[in-house]
Amino acid sequence: MKVLFIAAGTSPAGVFALAPLATAVRNAGHEILVASFDELTSSIESVGLPPVAVVTEHTTESIKQLDRPGGPIEFPWSPDQELPYVGRWFGRQAAVSLDGLLELTRHWRPDLVIGGTDAHAAGLIAAHLGVPHVRQAWDWLHFGGAEQYAAEELAPELERLGLAELPAPDVFLDICPPSLLPSFATPGRPMRWVPGNRQRALEPWMYAKGERPRICVTYGSFRTAMPQIFEHLCALLTRLVDLDAEIVVAANEAATEKLRERFPQVRAGWVPLEFLLRTCDGIVHSGGLTALNAMSAGIPQVVLNQFVAFEPSLALLQQQGSAVVLHREEGSPDGTFEACRKVLSDGSYGQQARVLADELNSLPTPNDVVKDLEGLVRG
Repeated sequence: MKVLFIAAGTSPAGVFALAPLATAVRNAGHEILVASFDELTSSIESVGLPPVAVVTEHTTESIKQLDRPGGPIEFPWSPDQELPYVGRWFGRQAAVSLDGLLELTRHWRPDLVIGGTDAHAAGLIAAHLGVPHVRQAWDWLHFGGAEQYAAEELAPELERLGLAELPAPDVFLDICPPSLLPSFATPGRPMRWVPGNRQRALEPWMYAKGERPRICVTYGSFRTAMPQIFEHLCALLTRLVDLDAEIVVAANEAATEKLRERFPQVRAGWVPLEFLLRTCDGIVHSGGLTALNAMSAGIPQVVLNQFVAFEPSLALLQQQGSAVVLHREEGSPDGTFEACRKVLSDGSYGQQARVLADELNSLPTPNDVVKDLEGLVRG
């Protein structure tokens, strides 16, 4: 069968989340392509998958200013703007992708279309072609309410395709550990999260524990590139170096050189987290796919959260006992320092992290799921 994967968003994390299933499908003998905005093609290449740029004249940032109904899309500076922002931005990505996807599938017609959580173009093109559509969760976070804004943004495209609403997927693959599923969320077909990160030549320190406890800090490649986020990271490191621990910052190449100059006592660089985290005693991060890396490695987490929409999922993680969650101002350098000291000194966080790792790693693998996808196509 021929399977079209659609990666949306600006962060490589959206590609890394889809990579294990795409690889499993290809390893089972099927043809795959991964469609995206041009800005993500290098990330797709980096994990050994075949990219097709279906949007080349716009970026995911530039489309926010397009002359479309609803006007510009602005960053959510208050909680009531979060869901409209997510829905409209990802809806607009689907809208801008549609012509390129129609042209691609005119020459390469898939039997199945798979998209990430908010890759609404997957449902649109699958409905147009009359083939099954699978949604795979990008991460473990669950929140509802953004779809109505995506549908509003996509109203012209829905009318163009003769659709009354956003198509629901035939199958939803959920990589969230079942114990962290909020009561309002609809359960999907569970699938084990497997790392799909970009790789590099490993150095011994990346896979071997040192003499001191080790804390990893990462804000993600996309976020770290923002000047205000980078300065917040530096303020945090200024405080964390007072811990009796080795600090490792997982960051993109652009930030690494500046970090090494300002903090020579800190290790910094791009490191595949599936190796690094197994040598760590904790991680500081801002949520999403990084949390799954930590869950799989069985280490405690300190999560710095900025968004109200994520709070139900994060409350369950904190209640499970493997993480400290700091919301907005709580995630100050001092607050984060105290949280790190807490997870390093209280052994219960490590115990609960190993419990969560066992749950996550017991779920069906992407290889197991491929047979379900084959059956979906056969009908």
